[in-house]
Amino acid sequence: MEDVEIFLSRLATAEKLYAETAKKLDAPDINDKFTLAGAIAEKGSPASYKVYVSNEETENAAVDEIKAVFTEAAEENPEINVEFIVDEFLNLIDDKARITADSKPRTLVHRDGELHPTVHIWMIKRRDGGIFVLLQKRAHEKDINPDCYDVSAAGHVSQGEEFRHAALKEVHEELGLDINRSQLEFIGLKRAEYSKGDIHDNELVAVYICRVPIEIEDLTLQSSEVSEVGWAEIDELLSVMKYEDIPNCISLKELDMIKKAVF
Repeated sequence: MEDVEIFLSRLATAEKLYAETAKKLDAPDINDKFTLAGAIAEKGSPASYKVYVSNEETENAAVDEIKAVFTEAAEENPEINVEFIVDEFLNLIDDKARITADSKPRTLVHRDGELHPTVHIWMIKRRDGGIFVLLQKRAHEKDINPDCYDVSAAGHVSQGEEFRHAALKEVHEELGLDINRSQLEFIGLKRAEYSKGDIHDNELVAVYICRVPIEIEDLTLQSSEVSEVGWAEIDELLSVMKYEDIPNCISLKELDMIKKAVF
C-alpha cells in the first residue's frame, strides 16, 4: 500500500492548502473540512497517509483543521493510517534558476533530487600576503558528508526566506557570530550535487564572503553541525587537497571565486 503524501505549509492560505490536498487525493471538489472528510471516506480503506507539516511557529487555522480531519478519520477507521511529520519546507527552483512559490518538505526534496536554494558563507582574512579561510569540520552525526572539512557556515534557505537572511542565520547558529547584512559580500551562484544511498542533494548555492575579524576562541560552535574549526591559507589548502587524502567537501570553484573577489 503506497503512502499518500500531503503537504501542509503554515505559510499557505486555506484556499491553497485545500486545493493542494485535493490534488493529492485526486478529489477536485475538496474545498473545506467537510468535503475533505467525505473524500477520505470515499477513498476507502486500507489507506495510509503521511501528512507533512512545515516547522514554522506561525498559527494557521486551516492546517490545524486539515490535521484534525485526518486524525478523526484514523480514529474512526483502524484501517486508515495517518502519520504526522514536522519538517522544514524548502522552495523549489525551476529550470530557469528562479525560486518558485512551490515548497516541499526537505526530507522529500533530498529524496527526489529537486533543485533548491542554499547558502555558503566563507569567513576570510588577509595575513602576510595570503588569504585565509575558516574551515569547519562537519559533525560526525551529519547525514551528508560527515567528518569532512567544509565551508565556514552553510545551510538551506527555508520557504519564504531570503538568501541573505538565511546566511546571517547560519553564521549565528553554527558559529555563534552575530553579523549584519552589510558585512556579507555576495560573490556568485553555483550548482552543487551530492548523492549517496537515498539522499540526492541538488542545490543552487548563493556564495558569500565575510571579512569580520574573529578569533576562534570567541566562537560558539553548534555541536550538532560542527565539530571543530580552523584557519587555512587558500593556496596551501589547494595543495593539500591535490596531494593529500583529507576528507573534505570543499568546492574548488568557490575557492577560486574567493580569490577573484579578494584580489
